[in-house]
Amino acid sequence: MAASSSKQFKNICVLSGFHYGKYKEFVQAAVDLVRVIAERKLHLVYGGGERGLSRLVSEAVFTRGSQVLGIIPKPMKPLVCMSGPPIGEELVVSSMQERISEMMNHADAFIFLPGDLATFEALITFASWAHLNIHKKPIVYTPEPDPQTVALNWLTNDGNGWGEGIVDNCGMS
Repeated sequence: MAASSSKQFKNICVLSGFHYGKYKEFVQAAVDLVRVIAERKLHLVYGGGERGLSRLVSEAVFTRGSQVLGIIPKPMKPLVCMSGPPIGEELVVSSMQERISEMMNHADAFIFLPGDLATFEALITFASWAHLNIHKKPIVYTPEPDPQTVALNWLTNDGNGWGEGIVDNCGMS
């Protein structure tokens, strides 16, 4: 599943945590996303986990006939995978950095659902690479308020933050 060189999206990378979280809205957002992916006959690239939102999205997309590629670091495999066969294709890589690079190589756009620190790491990496013009692929990120989440303020004291405007509720600005 190589990334397309045209403006048309064929391979969408969806990243999320391997837990459902405590909000049923997260599950509904994943179900709605799967519906759109299936209707547009897109292929899925994801983090390779077989639990939580990752499993929900990958199984639903796969059963609707789309190709699925899970990219997972070897050290994470025992943490997020069950004993059964992987959903779709599986690419086992050596590190988180290699996982992010492979996702970049295989996807035309990125969608972030609520997740864990690994999801956040990928978001920051892809946003940083876009900011540095390493890629021009769309990034969609809609943060959900969670009282346990610490809000970070990237602005400097003079209001000219280097991170200001990189990622907002609609994606890249």
